[in-house]
Amino acid sequence: MKIEIKNLKKSYNGIPVLDLRHLVFPENAVTAVVGPNGAGKSTLLHCIINEIAYTGEISMQGKSGRRPRLAYVPQNLQMDSALPLTVAEFLSLGHQRRPLWLGIKGSASRRARAALAPVHAEHLIRRRMSDLSGGELRRVLLAAALAREPEILLLDEPAAGVDFQGERLFWEVLDNARQQQGFTQLMVTHNLPLAAHYADHVIGLNKKVIAQGPPQQTLLAPTLMKLF
Repeated sequence: MKIEIKNLKKSYNGIPVLDLRHLVFPENAVTAVVGPNGAGKSTLLHCIINEIAYTGEISMQGKSGRRPRLAYVPQNLQMDSALPLTVAEFLSLGHQRRPLWLGIKGSASRRARAALAPVHAEHLIRRRMSDLSGGELRRVLLAAALAREPEILLLDEPAAGVDFQGERLFWEVLDNARQQQGFTQLMVTHNLPLAAHYADHVIGLNKKVIAQGPPQQTLLAPTLMKLF
């Protein structure tokens, strides 16, 4: 599922945040978006999921000409510590009509456990969402996203704050899931070594496109010096 962007512009209070003439995310590939803080990386994802207004064109077409199924994993998700929502209940939202306080059906519980399996998090199913560590929460959010069977998966620094081994495991889980489901993956990351290893395509972004192409052509010292 290829995404193509033309003449996209976004400003906040008159201050330009993005000015993208032409940008392509290859189909069924892993694209890593890298750049300094404040470069517009998160804003770009919000434009693609149509969460904020922008000018320009973002084209993507799913099967049979319909809008493709999108799934989005945010950088942070604030959970109310007073909300006694378990992981199983969180993953069942949207799958059952009766109120959660009446309990979840056995089929919903099995579906939740199956969703946690690809991210190696079945042991979290009865935990409260507000009690999860940052790494555990990101696994649950990824499980929820993958359960949507997306054609395009967008992730905004989903492993931020996780140690290097945990982040490598996160990339491996994503790689396995993409090979099985065949989605197009777009991931904002600051981890250049892992991007170089796992990504098929890299976009260097600092309000405008500094470079785009395979890692071996983009993650070079002259480009990184210009980018950062």
